[in-house]
Amino acid sequence: MGSFEIGRRRVPVSLLAAPATGLAVTVEELIGAPGLRPAGKRGPAPKLQQQLERISQLPKAKQKMVSEVLDSLLAQAGR
Repeated sequence: MGSFEIGRRRVPVSLLAAPATGLAVTVEELIGAPGLRPAGKRGPAPKLQQQLERISQLPKAKQKMVSEVLDSLLAQAGR
């Protein structure tokens, strides 16, 4: 096990931005810290946000399918 994994060495925060960007996550998500919420917001994330996070974890093909269904529903609702 390396020094970073067992906490003997610290990783500078400035080095975490690039891998987080490459993985399409925030630095907080990368290190396992809870995301920062805007001032005044309390409680769990809204249901829609939770659903979007779950969708983002699906394989790309399933994400595309969900997107197509949403597009169709939104088009119908806009009539």
